[in-house]
Amino acid sequence: MKNNSIKTVVATGIGAALFVVIGLLINIPTFVPNTSIQLQYAVQALLSVVFGPVVGFLVGFIGHTLKDSLTYGPWWSWILASGVVGLVIGFAKNRLRVEEGIFEGKDIVVFNIFQVVANVIAWGIIAPVLDIVIYSEAANKVFTQGLVAGIVNSITIAIAGTILLGVYARSQTKTGSLSKD
Repeated sequence: MKNNSIKTVVATGIGAALFVVIGLLINIPTFVPNTSIQLQYAVQALLSVVFGPVVGFLVGFIGHTLKDSLTYGPWWSWILASGVVGLVIGFAKNRLRVEEGIFEGKDIVVFNIFQVVANVIAWGIIAPVLDIVIYSEAANKVFTQGLVAGIVNSITIAIAGTILLGVYARSQTKTGSLSKD
């Protein structure tokens, strides 16, 4: 148990740091103000699947808080949404076989269903509703931002997250591949 808690803390710290660095370095603007293509969500998805929902949530929540703090200040509605993305994707951990060295058709479909659902909940509901409640933002503005963020994050995770999980799975020893001489 102690070994698991150490792994959890280390994965959270490294994941949050990667979230910040990637988020600051790779930020591709979209046609909607304050909404961009962000590759750190693919890394968050990988860590969410490998370490589970708690790490997934903390990577997004801590990472996004630090990233915002280094730029324009914390925007709590989107910070919480980033955490929820990792939380929901993390629930796919026990339905996927990446630790067994397998990430094939069915696994890819399951992973992508989880990540699209996570993005719909986070960017289609949580971020815009909290933007309205906390910051009194205009509904049409924040729902447009949420829609675009959800679409670009889903596409980013579908491509880069799937690649990262495939590479990770191939680095694992396949179940039953070792035999005793």
